[in-house]
Amino acid sequence: MTLTGSIINLTVHGIGDTDRPLDPGEDTTWVSVEQFERVLDAVVDRGDVRITFDDGNASDVEIALPRLLERGLRGEFFLLAGLIDEPGRVTTEGVTELIRSGMRIGSHGWGHRDWRQLDPEQVDEELSGARRMIGRLCGHPVTRVAIPFGSYDRHVLGRLRETGVTCAYTSDGGRATPGAWLQARNSLRHDLDDGWIHHVLDDHPPLAHRARKAAARFYKRARG
Repeated sequence: MTLTGSIINLTVHGIGDTDRPLDPGEDTTWVSVEQFERVLDAVVDRGDVRITFDDGNASDVEIALPRLLERGLRGEFFLLAGLIDEPGRVTTEGVTELIRSGMRIGSHGWGHRDWRQLDPEQVDEELSGARRMIGRLCGHPVTRVAIPFGSYDRHVLGRLRETGVTCAYTSDGGRATPGAWLQARNSLRHDLDDGWIHHVLDDHPPLAHRARKAAARFYKRARG
């Protein structure tokens, strides 16, 4: 069952084995190759699902890219500008490969910081400098971002709008409205199974649940 006029945004962080140490708690959003393939197979014929990737892990190119292409799927990859070419991360050549394969590139900031906790110098680096650097690699302006940790408030959103961001992705969960400036997403988890896939893709949340989600998003947009 789908809800007319809405879409589901999925977020992938890391897939399979990695040769870099994971940050605390990062393993909860790291999935196996088999889990990733199960999700792709579940969405391959659906027009209401968008697949995004955060953190710029090497698995974006090494594991995700060929499997997306095999199924005729496209993804949007949000990179950490300051970590490109670091061990376990997407390389400069990998960025080129993603673009040549028809994938979309966006910014996840510079160093995976909480955008609500930035000093003035970090604000420019995270919100503008990262996009400029990624844009140079892509050969065109980068105007879409994924907010690290899904942490935002009215000040963060205001700065993003002021710097020309045309779309901002969150981690709020649930469905989103196509074309909306702020887009909720659902993160793949290490324990996902067929039940999780069905719940995220096909469950029709009751009105009370949707109202709670809407209230939580309003609070985050207004706080600060």
